Amino acid sequence: MPVWVLVLLVAFAAVTFASHFLFPSVRWFFRRRMERLVAQLNKRLTRPIEPFKLARRYDMIQRLIYDPEISTAIAAHAAARGVPENVAFETARRYAREIVPSFSAWTYFRFATRAARLLSQAVYHVRVVHHEGDALEGVDPEATVVFVMNHRSNMDYVLVTYLSAGRGALSYAVGEWAHIWPLSALVRSMGAYFIRRRDGNGLYRVILAKYVRLATQGGVSQAVFPEGGLSLTGRMAEPRLGILKYIVEAHDPAGRDVVFVPVALNYDRVLEDRILVRADAGGTRRFKASVRSALWFGVKTLWSRVTGRYVAFGYAGVSFGAPLSLSGFEGGVEALAQDLMGRIAKEVPVLPVPLVATALLQGEGPVDRVALEMRVKALLAQLAGASVYVPRENRGYAVEVGLRTLQARKLVVETDGQVQIVEAERPLLTFYAASIAHLLPNGSGA
Repeated sequence: MPVWVLVLLVAFAAVTFASHFLFPSVRWFFRRRMERLVAQLNKRLTRPIEPFKLARRYDMIQRLIYDPEISTAIAAHAAARGVPENVAFETARRYAREIVPSFSAWTYFRFATRAARLLSQAVYHVRVVHHEGDALEGVDPEATVVFVMNHRSNMDYVLVTYLSAGRGALSYAVGEWAHIWPLSALVRSMGAYFIRRRDGNGLYRVILAKYVRLATQGGVSQAVFPEGGLSLTGRMAEPRLGILKYIVEAHDPAGRDVVFVPVALNYDRVLEDRILVRADAGGTRRFKASVRSALWFGVKTLWSRVTGRYVAFGYAGVSFGAPLSLSGFEGGVEALAQDLMGRIAKEVPVLPVPLVATALLQGEGPVDRVALEMRVKALLAQLAGASVYVPRENRGYAVEVGLRTLQARKLVVETDGQVQIVEAERPLLTFYAASIAHLLPNGSGA
């Protein structure tokens, strides 16, 4: 017998042994460990991990593509495109594989939440500015909870993951930005599902809608950004109805309730602020950010910490508003979206940088610190009832913190006791002031 034939036979026997005996045993071992981990986690989580989230990814993909509604959509897609149904079926399978996550409890709770806590606390001074504690604790434990948030930065994902770690695992809808390896594998293992915001066809939307409905009916806690993308101006944008519409359509009045929790976020420094302001000036949402620039930013930040020159990016504020039960809501999806956006807008945290930026933009030319503090005092009087965070409950210190952050970024300069806006950076100050402008009586910070 030739040696190469013997090698092939041994290799074939080894693969057969592994696939029939070794791999099932290994899978069973890790499955048992995961089940023990989930059991331990569920004892301390406010909302235990749902069985739907723990279903095998392969099984969920099969469930989707063989669903009668999807089968009808596949036939319609084949007829519209003039392709055989088996080709349309493979397209549907590809869409389902793209959408369906592969949740790992270990990745989410042992890695992601810890990394989110470390990153959030390393970059910002994190503050929960307002929290509807009693209302949130009173939410039906069997209800599907949907956190509805404004979208200020990609740090939103990190910050909310960190703050909600004790309540349960959130499932995010993420866009094309995260669809690059190896980030895509990590995001998918955290239970997030990918969505196409621009080029999704009818078949794709039917599959996405079906998955969101199944997740909602399965009680999966979700996090949704109704604006769809980051704010280019600093102001909240009009809501897009896609995901909200799918969630509402999944609601059965006689079954599991759906409860929306408004979450408002704001920052003293948005990591992508210059990119967003440039995009707004250019009239396009095509950002020029890249993985390379993000990595370079991380390296520079790490080096500044090592050399002792690091200064935190200021405060990151989060407010949790009063929950809204879908069972008790009267109105369509559009009315629901407007109601939720109104609740979020009301809760947007007022932080030192947006506050000082607003005060600086109220006048022309330089201003001394005493006059600046008086402007801030007048603004705080107008913001009575808003979610305001004043560090150390000291107005003067809040002005100092805001100015320090702006000066460190060379957005303002101080000469002979006079604070002056750097004209080239005025759009950036306007970006921060716009985040709280809607809270002022006249709706503008100027």
